[in-house]
Amino acid sequence: MLSPAWVHNGVKRGELEAANRGLAYGDGLFETVLLKRGEPLWLSEHVDRLESGLKVIGIQLDRGLISSEIESELSRHQGQSAILKIIVYRKNTGRGYCPDTHVGERLLMVSAGPSENPNWHGGVKLAICQTPLATQTRLAGVKHLNRLEQVLAASELKQRRVDEGLMFTRDGKLIEATKSNVFLVNNNRLLTPVLDEAGVAGIMRDKILRYAATNGLPVAQTRLGVSDLREADEVFVCNSVFGIWPVTAIECYQKNIGPVSRQLQKEFEELFLD
Repeated sequence: MLSPAWVHNGVKRGELEAANRGLAYGDGLFETVLLKRGEPLWLSEHVDRLESGLKVIGIQLDRGLISSEIESELSRHQGQSAILKIIVYRKNTGRGYCPDTHVGERLLMVSAGPSENPNWHGGVKLAICQTPLATQTRLAGVKHLNRLEQVLAASELKQRRVDEGLMFTRDGKLIEATKSNVFLVNNNRLLTPVLDEAGVAGIMRDKILRYAATNGLPVAQTRLGVSDLREADEVFVCNSVFGIWPVTAIECYQKNIGPVSRQLQKEFEELFLD
């Protein structure tokens, strides 16, 4: 069994300050990378997104340094299937919300990954979460450390014994699921929520958008709501850890696992299935 380990600023099991802005204020970003037999899936894309998001919140990233640290950590996990979590948060230099530095601290953690993926074939039932997502245009798309909304929504799912749930803004705009992005299929056209007010622009989401654009599959990022979910021919959720889960039901509305969902799964299955 893989024991969780961490590397802080290049030091294995290095000390973490109690005055940690990532812990205290969520002043940082993170990435979650799937390792399949020791090989990271889409690592470059994850670091690209990390770098882009850090520019939004004003934290500097030495890409060469963190890439070297990641490579060193991966060498300790050759052949293992696991999850690599990359966190960059602002260095603490004083008390209070207002930052007075752009320097980032780096934290890498490796833990056990999913041992199997039954929802790939069998599909998943979705709940509609009661916890709304706040709108924040400046942070829309960014995978920041402030995940309390997702924590509350995931608690709802645990009580209802459902694997995943959909999240909306207070005015009813569909944004994403608690840990994944969502796509609808209507008349062989892919639809996914536009993420200009909230949500995380996922790596798997981007891969699907690119695949659709280069393979003649009509696709649009648009405003969606509950009525669109009801009318959709297919629905699926996706992220870069579990891949693509087709949806079999949303609350009491039954859904079919259709050809577009299966087509996309076939394209990516060798990355997620053993």
